[in-house]
Amino acid sequence: MKNQNQPGLLYPDRDFLKHLGAIGLPIVLQQFLNTLLNFADTLMIGQLGESTIAAIGLANKVFFIFSIIVFGVCSGTGILAAQYWGRRDVANIRRAQGLALSFSLGVSLLFVLACTLAPVGVMSILTNSGAAIGIGASYLRIVIFSYPLTAVTQVYVASLRSVGQVRAPVVISIVAILVNVSLNYMLIFGIGPFPRLEAEGAALATLIARVVECCTLLFIVYRDDSPVRGSIREMLSFDGAFARLFFAQSTPVILNEFTWGLGVTMYSLVYGRMGDSATAAITVTQSVEQMAQVVFMGLSAACAVVLGNELGAGRLREAKAHAAQVLALQFVLALGTSGVFYLARRPIIGLFALLPEVENLTAACLTVFCIFLPAKVFNLITVVGILRSGGDSRFALLMDLAGVWLIGVPLAWLGGLVWGLPIYLVYALVFTEEVCKVFVGLFRVLQGKWCRTIVQ
Repeated sequence: MKNQNQPGLLYPDRDFLKHLGAIGLPIVLQQFLNTLLNFADTLMIGQLGESTIAAIGLANKVFFIFSIIVFGVCSGTGILAAQYWGRRDVANIRRAQGLALSFSLGVSLLFVLACTLAPVGVMSILTNSGAAIGIGASYLRIVIFSYPLTAVTQVYVASLRSVGQVRAPVVISIVAILVNVSLNYMLIFGIGPFPRLEAEGAALATLIARVVECCTLLFIVYRDDSPVRGSIREMLSFDGAFARLFFAQSTPVILNEFTWGLGVTMYSLVYGRMGDSATAAITVTQSVEQMAQVVFMGLSAACAVVLGNELGAGRLREAKAHAAQVLALQFVLALGTSGVFYLARRPIIGLFALLPEVENLTAACLTVFCIFLPAKVFNLITVVGILRSGGDSRFALLMDLAGVWLIGVPLAWLGGLVWGLPIYLVYALVFTEEVCKVFVGLFRVLQGKWCRTIVQ
């Protein structure tokens, strides 16, 4: 019989939950602040009309593709760094960090080159609306130069989280958000001495905020005695064997995030061809969707760090029991979050300057999202928080590939471009892949193959 000395689903491990909260709550706060920034951006841009909100929403899909590649690199880094920190191996943490920086900066420069030389061509891939293409291209020409700064910031943040230092990213996010929101308001609408730049003003505000964010982060890291405070020589001291280990863990994650993100972009291509009203409704819905998921993004990130530390230290039995507790916790939180956002959907929509038709479409899309939220966050916790903590990234890759490309994308194209269904039903069809992945992911977690130490 279980008792409080034998942690389980009915008697959770309080020390584990405290550790999870100590890492997870600052991450949740950071994610919430970032999501609040995106929501404020959408809210301000929404005052400029449907074409502008649709254009910037689509232009940000370019950043979405870039960010998921960087997220894949950072996740691979986090897997190794968390397990190395379980052994207090600082030298290899810095080598993993150096490899991640080199790769992420290289990718960012490719995006800068493409969007500087052919911004109209890039937007033409995403939509056939002439107004949206023109506005989106002007936005891309400026915001693209924030990508290298984002690459540096995200790698250092992932490294800090892996060693349990999660307060600095929160401070940085607060500074960046204050700068971004203030400049957004002044540059979009032309307040005080600032010109009215509209979409270009939003891009310029983002660029300046990323400069402040990156510089603040580097100052904090190199001012303190942090395990991730590596010199260039230390970060580039990896050899071929270490690089193979790094990419053995990172490549499946990068491919996972990229192919999943490419699939999500395919959804956007469908939405972008269903008219500006449908695109505006999805843009607003996805802003709310990000806000609803911040707790689970923080929970999954904290879970990956804590389980990774335990696996690196060889505490496999504890890691397996704690994974089950996280899944039970997320289920309760998901049901509560769905209910709250369903009840609040109309007041939230009322914050935007939308036509009645777009308001009704957005309300229907948010209802669909609330129905499928428990399945979506279960897969987030399973893939990011549990499977990847033990390096089971290849299985996660195959599961996401099958879900997105065999179920989600075909149904989106059929529903939106062949059957001519309304946007909320197409959105519901896309979510069916999340339901299918729940059963596959649960089987894999119970199978226990993820529960292993991958660093020596």
